[in-house]
Amino acid sequence: MSCQVEQVKEHLSVCFVTLGCKVNQTESEAMAQLFREADYQVVGASEETDVVVVNTCTVTNTGDSKSRQVIRRMVKTHPESIVVVMGCYAQTAPGEVLGIEGVDLVLGTQDRLKILEWIERVKEEQDPQNAVHGIREAKEFEELPQLREEHRTRAFLKIQEGCNQFCTYCIIPYARGPLRSRLPEMAIAEARRLVEAGYPEIVLTGIHTGFYGQDLEQGWNLARLVRELVKIPQLRRLRLSSIEPMEYTPELIESIVSSDKVCPHLHMPLQSGSDRILTRMRRPYSLSEYRDLLDRLRHQIPNLAVTTDIIAGFPGETEEDHAATLAFVKSCDFSGINVFPYSKRKGTPAADYPDQVLKKVKEQRVKDLLAVARDSQDAFVRRFIGKPVEVLIEWIDPEGNAMGHTPHYLQVHLSAREEGQAWVSRQFVTVVLKEEHIKGL
Repeated sequence: MSCQVEQVKEHLSVCFVTLGCKVNQTESEAMAQLFREADYQVVGASEETDVVVVNTCTVTNTGDSKSRQVIRRMVKTHPESIVVVMGCYAQTAPGEVLGIEGVDLVLGTQDRLKILEWIERVKEEQDPQNAVHGIREAKEFEELPQLREEHRTRAFLKIQEGCNQFCTYCIIPYARGPLRSRLPEMAIAEARRLVEAGYPEIVLTGIHTGFYGQDLEQGWNLARLVRELVKIPQLRRLRLSSIEPMEYTPELIESIVSSDKVCPHLHMPLQSGSDRILTRMRRPYSLSEYRDLLDRLRHQIPNLAVTTDIIAGFPGETEEDHAATLAFVKSCDFSGINVFPYSKRKGTPAADYPDQVLKKVKEQRVKDLLAVARDSQDAFVRRFIGKPVEVLIEWIDPEGNAMGHTPHYLQVHLSAREEGQAWVSRQFVTVVLKEEHIKGL
C-alpha cells in the first residue's frame, strides 16, 4: 500500500491509496498526474484532502478484504472528502463497494480519464455514482497521462492490459478484460522521456506482458519492443516483469540474450509442480516443457535469476501432488518464490470444484513451500558473496544508509560508514558483496 505525497498548500487536493501489483502502482501515479494537470495537489493519506482515491486489488480474497478495510478507514479518516474507489475489486464487485457507507464513486479498470467528470457529477447530484461497465467490451489500450513525478528510482512502463488466458483459478481476466497492447510509438516515447528525466532503469509491466502485440499490426511483439527500447542511449537497465512460460519465443529469448541492458532476472510463474494440477488449472504447459525452457535460458544466460509463483492447496491437490511440487521446486534453483494459498474466487471454474482443500492443510503446505523458498533464495544469493556486483541506489535513510538492487534483483543494503561513501539516489555503485549486505542471510 502506498501514497504519493508532495508538499504544496494550494488548490484542491487528492490522496491516492494503492493496493496490489506494480500495474496498480503505475496506474495510480498516472491518475495522480491527471489530477495535477487539473490543478490538484497530491497529499498524504493522513492530511486533509478534498478527494480520496482508493485503488483496489482482487487477486485473492485477502485482496478484497484488505480493500474493504482500507476503504472504510479512508471514509472514517476523511468524512468530508469525496471517496472514489477504482481498480480490480471495484470492477468485479461494484455493488459491494457502493454498499460501503461513505463511498461516493465507483470506477473500475476502464474509462478512468473521466474521473474528474464523475467527481463533478457527484458534487452536483449529491448522490453516489457507479461508473463501472462491462470490461469485456474494452477494445483499446487506455492511454493514461504519462508519468512525470514517479516516486522511485526504477520507472514502471505499462505496455499492455488485459488477459485472454482464463486459468481456472484466476479472476483477473474478469477484472481487466481482453488483451489490449499499447501502441509501440507511445510506449517508446514514454520510455525515452523517462530516461531523459533521469530514470536509469525501466521495468516493463502489464497484465499479460508476454503477449504484447498480438492485437497489433506490422509484426509488433514483445521481442521487437525490447529491441527498440534497448536502443535508447541513456537507458542502463531494462527489466521484464512476469512473463508466462509459453510466451518465451526463440525471438524473445534472442532479444533478451543479445543486449546487456536487459536484466538477467526473469519472473516465470510455475503455479504447481504436478502435471495433473497444472491441467486442472488450465495452464498451457507441462513440467517437462517448463524444465526445458529453464535449461535453455540458463544455458544462454549464466547465473540467470528466475523467480516464480506457486499456489498451495489448489482444489484436488493431494499429498502426492504437494510432495511433487516441493521436489520440483527444489530442483529448479529459483532465486525467489512467491507462495500463495489457493483463494476461491467467485465466478471462476475452480471455485465450484467439489474437492476444495481444507484451510489448515493449505496453511501447512504454504509453510512447507516457504521453507523451500528461503533455502533456494539463500543458495542463489551465496553465489555472489565475495564477488563484485553493480547496485542501483534506490533509497537512502536519514542516517545515510542505502538500499538498492543488482541486475539479478538481489536487494543490497549499504551502510553509511561503508568505505566512507555518501550514497546518491539513482547512482550505480559496484561493491564486493558480503553477507551483511543481504539482510536475513
